[in-house]
Amino acid sequence: MNRKFAIAGGLAVVTALSLAACSGTTSDTETTADGPVTLTLSGWSIDTTPEFQLLADGFEEATGNKVEVVEYDPAEYNTLLTADLGAGAAPDIITQKEVKYVPTLVDGGQLLDVSDIDIPASVSGADSYSVDGVQYGTPYRQDSWVLFYNKDIFDAAGVDYPDGSWTWDDYDAAAAALTTADHYGTYEHRWQSTTQGFANAQFDGDIFSGDYSYMTDLYERRLAREDAGYQIDFATSSANSPTYQGEFGKQHAAMLPMGTWYVATLLSQQASGEADTFNWGFAPIPQVDSSTIDNPVTFGDPTGFGINAAIAPEKVDVAKQFLEYAFSDEAAAKLAAIGITPANTSDAVVDAYFAVDGVPTDDVSKFAWSTHDTRPENPTSNDTAAVQTILGTLHTEILTKAKSIDQAIADAEAAFKAL
Repeated sequence: MNRKFAIAGGLAVVTALSLAACSGTTSDTETTADGPVTLTLSGWSIDTTPEFQLLADGFEEATGNKVEVVEYDPAEYNTLLTADLGAGAAPDIITQKEVKYVPTLVDGGQLLDVSDIDIPASVSGADSYSVDGVQYGTPYRQDSWVLFYNKDIFDAAGVDYPDGSWTWDDYDAAAAALTTADHYGTYEHRWQSTTQGFANAQFDGDIFSGDYSYMTDLYERRLAREDAGYQIDFATSSANSPTYQGEFGKQHAAMLPMGTWYVATLLSQQASGEADTFNWGFAPIPQVDSSTIDNPVTFGDPTGFGINAAIAPEKVDVAKQFLEYAFSDEAAAKLAAIGITPANTSDAVVDAYFAVDGVPTDDVSKFAWSTHDTRPENPTSNDTAAVQTILGTLHTEILTKAKSIDQAIADAEAAFKAL
């Protein structure tokens, strides 16, 4: 699941290695006749989320214009920001924490058309900010889900590391071989995205089709792993509320499907002692079959910036300049250098990311980070939130065994038709 920025807001509160954004660039200094322009930018957890100030400082250095970050409560970000927009008190630059809210802001006339900004091909996630062919934002960060694994546990079990060719059959077999009395073979968090995100992406699922039968295979596999004791069961996880950072970082599980944002978190927690010290890497997420191993299919939502439609006219050009800077090679490389996954993954940015101390530098980890077909977790639509609520119910009903997979899917399809 989205990357889960509602949840990731909490995850990001770790250190300066924790959150991030992506690039942007502009070599020309553009100011008004009265001198440098000062823009305001919405953000959250400023003291522990370095991306916003890093981009603000870089933009000022590059252009002479200033950006002041306005802090919002991460848990109530969308609610508070929407209220400020309605009251005409919102910042000039609006950070799009979750793309599913973009259509709502567009319908409310609260985002400026930025279709005249040229977004390079090296920047992914731009389509998530397009509504009816009009661009209302640009991405600066794009996390994708990969497979983290504990090399020490693999070595002790005599299991070969993921090599980039794994299917879900290989993953299931490894989960079984790695499970001992001391740890599970894998940990899959409680979010619906840990199953549905991969089903939607890899089975070409359309959450607006009203047909969710394509989710059956991955739910059958997950229940089978839980029943065999290869991973913690959903009910126990819900009752005890373990964190995914703790399960992998304290070596309670040998594998962890998770977004690339966890790289920075794990590095920070190992440095502080919050996580154990062990050798680890990450690989492409397992695939349905071998046909996609050259460009693995996964999922993840971008994070981006839009411009408040109520911005002062004399600030518009500089605000667009900031959006361009935020996805530039220069900005992306700075963010990558502190362990962030930017939307821009040009060669220079890849080099900067893997130069960070502690980031795995093996070929499979590099391939997993830089090569993938990342499908959106939350398609940009006014109906996304309502449909995801229905699918969240389906997820819980299946994994608590309140209903069979077939019955839960049938009920979700019926609920969709009733929308």
